[in-house]
Amino acid sequence: MTTGSDFSELFFSATDGLTLHARVYGEGHRDCMPVVCLPGLSRNARDFHELAVSLSRRAEHPRKVVAFDYRGRGLSAYDRNWRNYNVGIETRDVIAGMIASGVEKAHFIGTSRGGLIIHSLGSLRPTAIKSIVLNDIGPVLQGEGMAQIRSYLDRAPKPRDMAEAIAIQRATHGAAFSALSDEDWKRFAAALYRENKGKLVADFDPALLKVVRGIDLDKPLPVIWQLFEALRRFPLLAVRGANSKLLSAATLAEMAHRHPDCQTVTVEGQGHPPLLDTGELPGIIAEFFDRTEGHR
Repeated sequence: MTTGSDFSELFFSATDGLTLHARVYGEGHRDCMPVVCLPGLSRNARDFHELAVSLSRRAEHPRKVVAFDYRGRGLSAYDRNWRNYNVGIETRDVIAGMIASGVEKAHFIGTSRGGLIIHSLGSLRPTAIKSIVLNDIGPVLQGEGMAQIRSYLDRAPKPRDMAEAIAIQRATHGAAFSALSDEDWKRFAAALYRENKGKLVADFDPALLKVVRGIDLDKPLPVIWQLFEALRRFPLLAVRGANSKLLSAATLAEMAHRHPDCQTVTVEGQGHPPLLDTGELPGIIAEFFDRTEGHR
């Protein structure tokens, strides 16, 4: 593990030997339950940087935070077999990363794909979960939202520099994310791209697109209420972007109806998924964790 000013870099081995990566914030904090952050399909640990810094540096109840890069994303190695980019294997990778980072039990934050992994963990390793934040994800996914994600990943332009990358993101997502500031857009784009031989490239294995293209949008998407049932034992904070095309308001309401301890937040001026470091969300998330541990 190498250490920086805000976080440490953790490299560990998956069960199949692939080298994976996570960022660890607030390594020395032991008094409060740690937090595990799981990003979206093509995103990486950098999406959680500002939130992780906030949670790890709070004056009261600072926490250790572990943010993962899935295989084929960020600093984790690419898999030669693209079919291994699936929720089942990624769930086992997260379990291996928790062992490597010394985390037995944690609060979980899952954005999009990360929330599906949490659904899987609820059945596979429920003892690892203290509470859950689901960011714009639930048991029912809207086909329109999946089509939007696939179209964007398939046709994403290749920016020449970061200024152009920011402009592309604003042009593509600006209508759904009217609440974002200039600084928000900079962070949004910076977490998506990396430099490779003097050029900016999306920070994930291009083979990941095969997974997205393999989804048959002419058929109804799988519904996983049975996995959601396993999450009913854990306090839940469900976040939805008001402009989301992936998680409907009706599904959010049904989640709250079925879950005995579900707090919901709808983020105005944001789509799929809301940026968790914006507005009041960092405070809402921190207070949710405090409540589940009886600190307030």
